[in-house]
Amino acid sequence: MTSHPPPSTSYTHLPTETLINGLQPITIPTSSPKASFINWGLSYTCKPIMVFMPETEEQCEMIVELARREGQPVRAAGVGHSPSDLACTNGYMLRTEKLSKVIEVNVEKRYVVAQGGIILSALHSALAQYGLAMINVGSISDQTLAGVVTTATHGTGVHFKVISTHVQALVLLLPDGSRVRCSRTEHADLFMASLCGLGSTGLILQIQLEVGPTFRLKETQESLPFDHVVERLDSYANSSEHVRMWWFPQADTVRVSSADRTTEPTKLAPTFLWHSMIGFHLVQFLFFLGIYFPSINPWISRMSAWLDKSTTVTVDESWRVFNLDCKYPQFTTEWAIPYTNTQACLRDLRTWLEQEHSSSNGLRPHFPLEIRFSDADDIWLSPSSGQRTTWIGIIQYKPYGLNVPYRTLFSRFEAILVKHGGRPHWAKAHSLRPDDLRQLYPRFDDFVKVLEDVDSEGMFRNEYVWRHVFGRQGEKYGERIYKLRQ
Repeated sequence: MTSHPPPSTSYTHLPTETLINGLQPITIPTSSPKASFINWGLSYTCKPIMVFMPETEEQCEMIVELARREGQPVRAAGVGHSPSDLACTNGYMLRTEKLSKVIEVNVEKRYVVAQGGIILSALHSALAQYGLAMINVGSISDQTLAGVVTTATHGTGVHFKVISTHVQALVLLLPDGSRVRCSRTEHADLFMASLCGLGSTGLILQIQLEVGPTFRLKETQESLPFDHVVERLDSYANSSEHVRMWWFPQADTVRVSSADRTTEPTKLAPTFLWHSMIGFHLVQFLFFLGIYFPSINPWISRMSAWLDKSTTVTVDESWRVFNLDCKYPQFTTEWAIPYTNTQACLRDLRTWLEQEHSSSNGLRPHFPLEIRFSDADDIWLSPSSGQRTTWIGIIQYKPYGLNVPYRTLFSRFEAILVKHGGRPHWAKAHSLRPDDLRQLYPRFDDFVKVLEDVDSEGMFRNEYVWRHVFGRQGEKYGERIYKLRQ
């Protein structure tokens, strides 16, 4: 698991009695005005008017009251892992790292109540003390639970739904300062909208999450030819509880990971060059050279596939097997397509990439594509809503944080995914607007109605939400709130 650089802020303590007249004096940790925020991928940055780091839910109420009086938007941000401007704002930024308490663990009924700002890695440790674990986990645990919930973040497994489906109840702080508990039986529309609400239905204070007994996973990884895997895709996707794949197009190879629950003792796969510290720095340097000499990028990908070709077996705690090393800052996008379209989509992607490589002026990307699966769910804006889903992600690494060309690559990739019914991952950058999304999500207008009902003034909206949900480009709060770091 990678470590992530903190946002570029310098925190001081300012007493809010100098800011909120008539309220009970309370101290809220805050940053200097115009502190910079940069996401983990080093791809988006913004300069909030003020950055708050509340330590209690009461302090959150004070921040919302101040924002209402000053006419400022509020944006909650966790560790800034979203590789888009989803967390950015030019108003008040509310950092949630200190809202990280585990409030209740119910072993008998198998649920946990935690504050929204808790980091998944901390939640894993807290649950393990009671012999419990999250039912499924994505590729990282250095993100907040609220961030996972509000973007319908997923793990992998054709019989496993997105993580938001494990939420049993939420406690939200609304723009008017009131608190509301919602679930499938209480304020059901607000609940369903919030499970993939993009942080715009209210501030998530508490989450009641279904969990299960702690478990171990046995993961086998093997490298196979592309045609072999695609022809037998359904067989491979259903061969284990949790299957994910990495496709190296330049090597025509797919690395298949199959993981199942086990009681076997810990067994760690040998560390090959690609995963060693030497390999980390070597590959990053090669990616750096690829910025200036794109012709070497296919060679880098083929080398990486060759270094990773051995069959390996790992047995460990579930979240450790689920998690990956993200390695370097990156531009990335990920799309969800109907599972039944997977074979046709992958073949179209290969045809496109072969055309790029056969052209002297074609693109020379340096990536593997990640392929994962999730079962259908009923969350309004979940990319898996109403359909079993295949997730296909593409990245361009930013060696040493430097920029790399990606716009044309992503645009052509997205066009193919859209052709096959693709829906974008909400935490990642995409180009769709309300008219596009309305065609993909039958409950899209219901979601918009909830936002208008609970937040008519748009306090919890930022440019991302105005752009993708309401079709406006920064009209509400003036100038652009972020800039693309390129």
